[in-house]
Amino acid sequence: MATRPLAVLLLVLALGLAGRAWGAGMPVDLELVLAVDVSGSVDEEEGQLQRLGYVEAFQNPKIASAIRSGPYGRIAVTYVEWAGEHYQRTVVDWMVLDGAGAPKAFADTLAMKPIGRERWTSISAAIEYCVPRFDDNGFDGTRKVIDISGDGPNNNGPPIEWSRDAALAHGITINGLPIVNDRPNPWGGEAPRDLDSYYRNRVIGGPGAFIVVAQDFGAFAEAILNKLLLEIAGKPDETTRHAFAACPGCGDLP
Repeated sequence: MATRPLAVLLLVLALGLAGRAWGAGMPVDLELVLAVDVSGSVDEEEGQLQRLGYVEAFQNPKIASAIRSGPYGRIAVTYVEWAGEHYQRTVVDWMVLDGAGAPKAFADTLAMKPIGRERWTSISAAIEYCVPRFDDNGFDGTRKVIDISGDGPNNNGPPIEWSRDAALAHGITINGLPIVNDRPNPWGGEAPRDLDSYYRNRVIGGPGAFIVVAQDFGAFAEAILNKLLLEIAGKPDETTRHAFAACPGCGDLP
């Protein structure tokens, strides 16, 4: 008879563990926040090219193939626009991409959304906005990545190193897609110089962090496709290893 209370206790413990498992987030290969610059230096034409680049990338069958190649065969993605310290908005909330039709559905949803525009460039505030997006989002990702694309350095909000380091402390990797653009901004200011070096040294971080450079907005579509393929696979190939550089918190290449 003494074994009966023990059996009941074991059953209760088993049910409790199962309940926690049932309540856990959906396992995915990657939780990815796409953080896209819509600051004043991005004019209307450039904004359209940038948005179209993301739409076309997710319509490309290579993306669906890369997603299916992962252990779970699915990823979770959300799309955020940002500008100055007080302007960040979620354009498309978290979606599970787990098959041939899902990436296109994400692209179709994104294509229908209006494009925002605001002044200033706060990469730091964008990072601080993106970090809580991973909390209680219903997913349990093998990797958590913020993918920041932009055409200028941080000129508003907290120091970028503070925000970056706080994200790294949460186990989040930050990758970058600097848009090297020689067009003056709408107010006549010079285009930023050495933006790729700026992103390498001050923006990206975490294990395997990397940048892919878009030489201008016209080249953005190809750059974002290549970058997404690398992020989904988690394994940069030899042609992109030059994009990796020593950066705070970066580990070995995956």
